[in-house]
Amino acid sequence: YLYTAVFLIKKDGERMKHFFKEQLFPVIMIIVGAACAAFSIECFLIPNTILDGGVTGVSMMINYLTGIRLSILVIVINIPFFFVGYKALGKRFLLRAVIAMAAFSGFLEVCKLIPTVTSSELLAVVFGGVLLGVGVGTVLRHGGCLDGTEIAAMLLSKNVSASTGQIIFMINIFIYITAGILFGWDRAMLSLLTYFITFKLIDIVQEGMEQAKAAMIITDHAADIADTIYQQLGRTCTFISAEGLVSGSTKTVLYCVITRVEVSQLKRIISEADVSAFVTISEVSEIIGNHVKSSSAAIDEKALNQ
Repeated sequence: YLYTAVFLIKKDGERMKHFFKEQLFPVIMIIVGAACAAFSIECFLIPNTILDGGVTGVSMMINYLTGIRLSILVIVINIPFFFVGYKALGKRFLLRAVIAMAAFSGFLEVCKLIPTVTSSELLAVVFGGVLLGVGVGTVLRHGGCLDGTEIAAMLLSKNVSASTGQIIFMINIFIYITAGILFGWDRAMLSLLTYFITFKLIDIVQEGMEQAKAAMIITDHAADIADTIYQQLGRTCTFISAEGLVSGSTKTVLYCVITRVEVSQLKRIISEADVSAFVTISEVSEIIGNHVKSSSAAIDEKALNQ
């Protein structure tokens, strides 16, 4: 009985841990991101007549012209996009998108009660763009969505030659031209600058602060270099057989994923082992798995057991 009770408690604990990691934590982060985005819009952008892009930007323009609550506009205008997104992406997307939009709308009302943080347009552009990027990036990273134009752009990109990012950029350019006509070109330029800051921060938040690099090393000393990389950096290498076009000789290509801060160490390892090695280093947009983020303790243990 005791063994059974312990087993059930352990199983329930694992189930709760999985539920928190896969279901509850993403929802919490979506709400936090929505709060951050709403604070940026209400306390930095709106007081200085600076617009966001996408559906939120259109909602802000209508709000300026008609006085209709922004919290209502962002929901009403986004409904058709979320309906299309549900048909294309499924129930899980719809649920998290609804949670994100409901939280965003609610926090817009709450943040209206907070005094304006700054009347400086420069500070509003910089800090408003940063906070908005962090907020939107957090929502996107955990499976939510605050702007229907992203859904539309993603679906359109499947039928046209332009990428999702290019379509979003073209939509926002049209929005900012309209803003320039309605509110003045200085407002449009400030809004565009805010968009660039926000766009960059979204990338950083989604991809993580430790951007990865992929190294491909063509060498005659593959085993020695791979062993040294593993011992010193804790990174495993994949061996790829290749053949030189001119020489016709068989070569070994090492493929290794590292973090940006480890690039200089990798170069040092290669230069000490084989000065004739040919190396290319490129950006990695996304990593699935734990290849890069290994703990030092695990690395040391593996090195000792080798």
